[in-house]
Amino acid sequence: MIQNPSITTRQRQLEALLFAATEPLDLRTLRACLELDTEFEEGIVADLEALQLHFKDHGVHLVKTAGKWAFRTAIDLAGLLERHKVVQRKLSRAALETLAIIAYHQPATRAEIEEIRGVATSRGTLDVLMETGWVRPRGRRMVPGRPITYGTSSAFLEHFGFDTIKELPGLAELKGAGLLDINLPPKFQVPLPDDGEELAQDELPLEEGFTSKNTKENSGK
Repeated sequence: MIQNPSITTRQRQLEALLFAATEPLDLRTLRACLELDTEFEEGIVADLEALQLHFKDHGVHLVKTAGKWAFRTAIDLAGLLERHKVVQRKLSRAALETLAIIAYHQPATRAEIEEIRGVATSRGTLDVLMETGWVRPRGRRMVPGRPITYGTSSAFLEHFGFDTIKELPGLAELKGAGLLDINLPPKFQVPLPDDGEELAQDELPLEEGFTSKNTKENSGK
């Protein structure tokens, strides 16, 4: 069999692993599958980037999202597959606004979300976002009532095609897309998002055994 001389054996192995995977794979998983030591990680990254370049004009692209690698349909061909997609529940305007606030202002409590939106946020809105897997309870704010703080998850990054939360659109991009008024206050700034696992100075860890179901009963402000 004639092989493409520009593709190495290890690159072919990585291609096969990623093609067969049901979810994006990180470097540690790929290295373990190839039975390689940590010292080979830089080489694996180089191979993945070479594959990325190899597939850039193909119907599928190799992309990195949330620090993990996966094959995705080329954006310009997505319309061909729309009829075969599983239709997900459409998020309400309130849910989309809440998701955006959490993404940019995390960690955020329900009261903080309501203050930014200017209206009350129902428990159902947060429940829907947690059911999608895009939002997760992070900890508790160190204020009276110990309200739960919320943040985005790796599933959020994967779904929207971001490698890190810092790839969220900035002020210029939001203006260009018509999502922000051109005539904003002079000192208006879009927050720099941070979804780090480490708790903020004013956060406490969640109780042992805590699950997202608890928020339905205890989502205090």
